[in-house]
Amino acid sequence: MYSKKGRYVLMVLLLSSAALCYWAAQYQLAAVTALFFFFLLWSHYKQSSVAMASKFFKNQDYDKTQKYLDEVPNPDRLSRARRGYYEFMKGTIALHHADYEAAEYHFQVASRFPVGGNNQKAYVLIHLANLALRKKDAVRATTYAEKAKELSDSSRAQEIINKIQNEAKKMAN
Repeated sequence: MYSKKGRYVLMVLLLSSAALCYWAAQYQLAAVTALFFFFLLWSHYKQSSVAMASKFFKNQDYDKTQKYLDEVPNPDRLSRARRGYYEFMKGTIALHHADYEAAEYHFQVASRFPVGGNNQKAYVLIHLANLALRKKDAVRATTYAEKAKELSDSSRAQEIINKIQNEAKKMAN
């Protein structure tokens, strides 16, 4: 759980330590240090700063969340679990800034990846249903709401889904 800058500093330190250990004929220590370096490099591409961003996301500090999400070099390389949560946070930030097209795109992508439990997945679908209602597309809103109803297990989510379904029915008539 490091920022991009922190990981780079740590990588330099690990490489320097590995080189120093190798120079001092401490080959096993050099190998272990190099292994840590490669783990950190792997972590840079597969995990990135998503965990740091989630810390600020939970506190609804969307500016810092966006800062750490922007550090992700290539979202396509993130692990499946991180990618889903990355897209969920990007979609929520886009909603916060009233950028509904970007929000829909990010929630669509998030719906294809694991985002935690079924309840979190239901909230992704609820957001998609709300965006469909905003576009006056009752059919898509109903479809998303039905899928979300299957996944949700909280009463709050069920209430939101019922409201979406009622609005979609009014729109269809």
